[in-house]
Amino acid sequence: MAEKEYNLGEYLTGGVEKIVKGAIRATLKDPKESIFMARYAIASKESSRRRAELEKQGEHIPPFLIASITSSCNLHCAGCYARENHICSDEKAYAQLSAEEWDAIFREAKDLGIGFILLAGGEPMMRRDILDKAAEIPEILFPVFTNGTLLNDSYIKLFDQSRNLVPIFSIEGDEKKTDERRGSGIYQSLIRAMDKIKENHLIFGASVTATTSNLNEVVSDDFIHVLQERGCKVIIYVEFVPVTEDSTELAPGDVEREFLKNKLMELREQYPEMLFISFPGDEKSSGGCLAAGRGFFHINSHGDAEPCPFSPYTDINVRDTSVREALHSKLFTALQDGDVLMEDHAGGCVLFERRDQVKKLLSNE
Repeated sequence: MAEKEYNLGEYLTGGVEKIVKGAIRATLKDPKESIFMARYAIASKESSRRRAELEKQGEHIPPFLIASITSSCNLHCAGCYARENHICSDEKAYAQLSAEEWDAIFREAKDLGIGFILLAGGEPMMRRDILDKAAEIPEILFPVFTNGTLLNDSYIKLFDQSRNLVPIFSIEGDEKKTDERRGSGIYQSLIRAMDKIKENHLIFGASVTATTSNLNEVVSDDFIHVLQERGCKVIIYVEFVPVTEDSTELAPGDVEREFLKNKLMELREQYPEMLFISFPGDEKSSGGCLAAGRGFFHINSHGDAEPCPFSPYTDINVRDTSVREALHSKLFTALQDGDVLMEDHAGGCVLFERRDQVKKLLSNE
């Protein structure tokens, strides 16, 4: 396997340290925020130490968890992977994990050395009870991936008091492209939300779905400048993953990924006060896809532990077990020990392209 060719733990820890250092640099002009980030840097080192300790004992713990804390959403975005995978639905939510159950997951994750938990959905701001629980764990940084339409004074107060919660607004490019995908008027709603965050001296980030259609625009100076002027400190480029066969042409391939990688290097030099991240990023340098617990894993709103939000397959639920045991599920272990995560693919997601192999692993249990 590729892990034998280099130290995966060192690779991931180095990546985490780069993110933390970048976040500190991005907040230097905001004393309150920079103080929090300096404290968080200490907690992050402790998380890295804990993971390294477990690695020596033969147990690999990823630094990232993606938590889809609700299946409810107030928007109907075109091409939404969550709706296509039935993670998100308009039907009455059933068997959703409670705030107390998520609190237990977050705290176990902290004890294992997981320092980043990305809160997604659905629309995570529809579950204020869970965000309140996350706010009580300052040792973990919780980026909140939101459409921004539910931001109000109560949430502003929460983000001000709990700097470990960082709103990450989803935007597709300019007004035309954003409204085409997310609905009429959403772009202006996002701009108002960003301006409100800036007025209250808080930091925020932006999440951009990078496709073959919008890639040039979303790395352009014009686009970056709009976000920079409003106080955006982090831009996360999430490579588009097709959820239907007729959308595969939108997934970035090797050429687009190389372009994005080089462009981000330029942007980091050009905008030193901002942090630029791509996800999943350069899989070749990480020895393959980092899903299924190699670098991150996913827990959906019902408690199913899955390799990735784009690969909604599971053989274990954290309601019946622990997070630690879920990381050693038969499916995760088979994916890590096999070749699926290491295989070349045309673009988007190797687990999407090899979904028949993933299903076969489940059926063979």
